[in-house]
Amino acid sequence: MKIKKKNIDAVSTSGAEEIAYHIPALLDETITGLNIKPNGVYVDVTFGGGGHSREILKHLGADGKLLGFDQDEDAIKNTIDDPRFIFVRSNFRYMKNFLKYHGIDKVDGILADLGVSSHHFDEAERGFSFRFDGALDMRMNTKSSFTAAALLNTYTEEQLADVFYLYGELHNSRKIARTIVAARNSAPFDRIFPFIEVLKPFFGREKEKKDMARVFQALRIEVNKEMDVLKALLDQSIEVLNPQGRLAVLTYHSLEDRLVKNFIRSGNFEGKLEKDFYGNILAPLKAVNTKVIVADEAEVARNPRARSAKLRVAELINS
Repeated sequence: MKIKKKNIDAVSTSGAEEIAYHIPALLDETITGLNIKPNGVYVDVTFGGGGHSREILKHLGADGKLLGFDQDEDAIKNTIDDPRFIFVRSNFRYMKNFLKYHGIDKVDGILADLGVSSHHFDEAERGFSFRFDGALDMRMNTKSSFTAAALLNTYTEEQLADVFYLYGELHNSRKIARTIVAARNSAPFDRIFPFIEVLKPFFGREKEKKDMARVFQALRIEVNKEMDVLKALLDQSIEVLNPQGRLAVLTYHSLEDRLVKNFIRSGNFEGKLEKDFYGNILAPLKAVNTKVIVADEAEVARNPRARSAKLRVAELINS
C-alpha cells in the first residue's frame, strides 16, 4: 500500500481554539485502507479528539454517514457539527445495538484506534500516567465506579498476579502481587506516587520506566476490560460490514495486535485455521495489507507516540 505523507496538526475543537487532544497515528494510511465510498456508511468506534472522523468526513459526499463512538465524557466537546455525523456516547462493545437504534443494518467501514489519547496521559487526575501523582483512576468511562484503586485494594493476590502477567507480561507478577497485598493492609492505595514507591524495588533503574509502563498498561486493560471489548468489536464487525467492507484497527501493544492478527487470519482469536475440503482457509476476512503498517521516521519525529502504532486492514469476503 503506497501512501503519500502529509503533516498532521492539532485537532480542532469548538470555536477558533485548537488543542492537541490526540494526534492520530498513521492517519493517511488508515484513510487509504478504509477505501472510503462517498455515499458509504462508516463507524469510528474511538472518536476521541475527532481527528480520524474529520478526515473521513472529507472523503464522504452529501449522502455519506459517519457514526463516532466514545464513552469518555471529555470527547463530547470535540463532536462535529455536520449533518452527516452522529455522536454516540457509549462503549463500542455496543456498536451493533446503536447501529440498529439509528436504523443502520450494514456499514462500509469500521475504524478502531486503540491507543490511549495524549489528552488522557497528560491529565494527572485521570491516572493513566506514572509521571504525575494523580488518583489511581484509569477509567475511560468516568461513570463507572471501578477504578485502578478499587482493583488494587480488592483483588486477591492471585487475581493481581494474573493481571500483571497476562496484560503486562511481567514475569515477577506473583512477587509484585504479594507485595501490593501486604502494603494495602497498612494503607489502601489511592494515589499514584505511593503506589510507585511500593513497586520500585522490583525494577532496576535502567528498565524502571519500561516496567512501570507495563504495570500501568495491565491495570488500565483490566479496569476497562479492553481485551473483552476488542473481542466484542471484532465479532460484531463480521455481522455489520457489507461485503468488501473494510475494518481498520490500530493497536499499540502486542496483546491487541496478536488478537487482531489472529482474527483477520482465521476468524477466531486463537488463530486456529479451519479449511474446507479443498484446503481453502475458511475465514470471513482477508487481509488488505499483507505486512503490518507502521509509522515511518518522519511521522515518529512529529508524533513520538506513533512509534508503537501498528495498523492492520481487512476486507469482508463476499458471502
